[in-house]
Amino acid sequence: MKYVLFSGATGDLGRCCIEELVKLGGWTVFAGGTNQAKLAALGELDNVIPLTLDVTSDESVDKAYETVRSHTYKLDAVVNFAGIHTFTSMVEGDCVKEIEKMLNVNVMGMVRVNKRFFEMVRIGRGRIVNCSSESGWMTPQPFNGPYTMTKYAVEAYNDSLRRELMFLNIPVVKLQPGSFKTQLTEKIYRDFDRAIETTNYFRKILTTMKPMMTMELELDHDPKKLARKLISALTAKHPRTKYKVCTGKLLMTLELLPDKAVDLAYKAIVR
Repeated sequence: MKYVLFSGATGDLGRCCIEELVKLGGWTVFAGGTNQAKLAALGELDNVIPLTLDVTSDESVDKAYETVRSHTYKLDAVVNFAGIHTFTSMVEGDCVKEIEKMLNVNVMGMVRVNKRFFEMVRIGRGRIVNCSSESGWMTPQPFNGPYTMTKYAVEAYNDSLRRELMFLNIPVVKLQPGSFKTQLTEKIYRDFDRAIETTNYFRKILTTMKPMMTMELELDHDPKKLARKLISALTAKHPRTKYKVCTGKLLMTLELLPDKAVDLAYKAIVR
């Protein structure tokens, strides 16, 4: 039996990935999250052990570690899926606190979990999988800056960690998923509408951009595609350094243009 610690397990994508992993067989999943009702539901799956895991809290991470250690002395993998998204301006509203919060969850949460469970991964000759995003390598979109900042940071953290742990023969892999319609999508809509209502400078711009954002967010990608990529990252004898899945076509098109051309394109949309 192989053992994996999975943070962000109570999110829609996290649950789908866990369901597919346990169907595969041969894995016991320590499913970490903060939503107790969803943790209880995960606990009904075969070979899933739910545990409370707040990645922003050293104490919570330590307690989760003790729970895992009561079941096994080693881990075959750590999967970091915990993350949040806030759609906000970089200069208006309470952007400083929003950015700090997202950095704490999306970046420092990953750092805390990997640091605490590293020795169990080393003993198990396992691997680490970090969930980034297409936003981690694409041209930043207006008003998506805070989220993009965190995913750029995840990319740098992941690659730095990989180049350290390769000397210990521990693979470090990143996933770069595109947009999937989840409960998180509804929060993005609410954040976007709030930004339109409260902005002093960007109401016309935000209103004009909303249909384009909606088109990307409404893409009906099958979460099982992400689950299959994750399983490949976990089971491949020689995993790739990164796995892209369901990259947005419109955003991908922008990547073909020079920076100045992208700036002009956004201005043209508003005009």
